[in-house]
Amino acid sequence: MRAVVQRVSEARVRVDGAVVGSIGAGFLIYLGVGREDGPQDVAYIASKARDLRVFNDGDGKMNRSLAEAGGTILAVSQFTLYGDCRNGRRPSFIDAAPPDVGLAMFDAVVRAWRSSGLTVETGTFRTHMMVEATNDGPVTILLDSRKGF
Repeated sequence: MRAVVQRVSEARVRVDGAVVGSIGAGFLIYLGVGREDGPQDVAYIASKARDLRVFNDGDGKMNRSLAEAGGTILAVSQFTLYGDCRNGRRPSFIDAAPPDVGLAMFDAVVRAWRSSGLTVETGTFRTHMMVEATNDGPVTILLDSRKGF
């Protein structure tokens, strides 16, 4: 499982012009599910993103987690995180999970965050989404449950 975690001051996602998810300060997280992912990948990504210490403390140092900072999450599914561009010009998505598995795993991560007390908004799975964000910092962290990077 892969995630692109962006610290934002605000973010929203629209489908067909209507806002389906919106947050203030927190994380915009693009989440991609791999073909081989399972419960251990869900647990890794959920806990790693939840506990990242990238929010400023009283001294201006990145030392606080999302919960400590009172932030929220906007989670957006993005199978293209598994795009393999090593050969040719068109990405291969063979390593991305099929849609039914991708949705189940995406939902499992969202449930894990919510069960830990975080507020989570989402986009709409398998739709064309327009995402708007105001990056804060910018701070962008890449996570991979298989630790490929």
